[in-house]
Amino acid sequence: TSFSTPKKKKRDDGMREHVTGCARSEGYYKIDKKDKLKYLNNSRAFAEEPPADTQVRTCPLLAAERRSEQRRLLSSFTGSCDSDLLKFNQLKFRKKKLKFCKSHIHDWGLFAMEPIAADEMVIEYVGQNIRQVIADMREKRYEDEGIGSSYMFRVDHDTIIDATKCGNFARFINHSCNPNCYAKVITVESQKKIVIYSKQHINVNEEITYDYKFPIEDVKIPCLCGSENCRGTLN
Repeated sequence: TSFSTPKKKKRDDGMREHVTGCARSEGYYKIDKKDKLKYLNNSRAFAEEPPADTQVRTCPLLAAERRSEQRRLLSSFTGSCDSDLLKFNQLKFRKKKLKFCKSHIHDWGLFAMEPIAADEMVIEYVGQNIRQVIADMREKRYEDEGIGSSYMFRVDHDTIIDATKCGNFARFINHSCNPNCYAKVITVESQKKIVIYSKQHINVNEEITYDYKFPIEDVKIPCLCGSENCRGTLN
């Protein structure tokens, strides 16, 4: 006895008629190339032509109002957020091109490799956050080790950033009595950070400087900035 596979017939509406009553039990359907092309052409035409009820012409006035609304929402969002946080994120995303090399002020210095506009973040002062007691101990240890310069930046009454052995290029920025930058303490995610801002436009190869603002002491540290209004001492 021989068993013949039942033929899969097509109905008048184009759908296949399942002999067994279920498509799953009949396995793989082989589709002709003509049927494939017909399906592809129909689906492509449907995708390119949206329904008539969705074809709405955009009025130029309406489009302008939408753009104005988007700008208003963006400005309100920016104003409601912490501008320092936004600027700090921009600084991390797009760092300024800087280099350190020999300075005419003192030893090493930091120089701009691209034009920097006024009131822009230049670089973050990176180092270890330590307490005042640890800073005093390290300062004495650095002197015993023969380290001539210690790169410590005070954040607040009891927090100091030590960049002497663990820091970035910001520690090479020299003092000037007529600086082109200034330092600012900002709070990012409940953590205080020191960021150097540009005070004015900075040209390429111009040295980055800021005022150290050392407290007044009896033992004076001579200033070598050479500016016209130089105070003569750092403290």
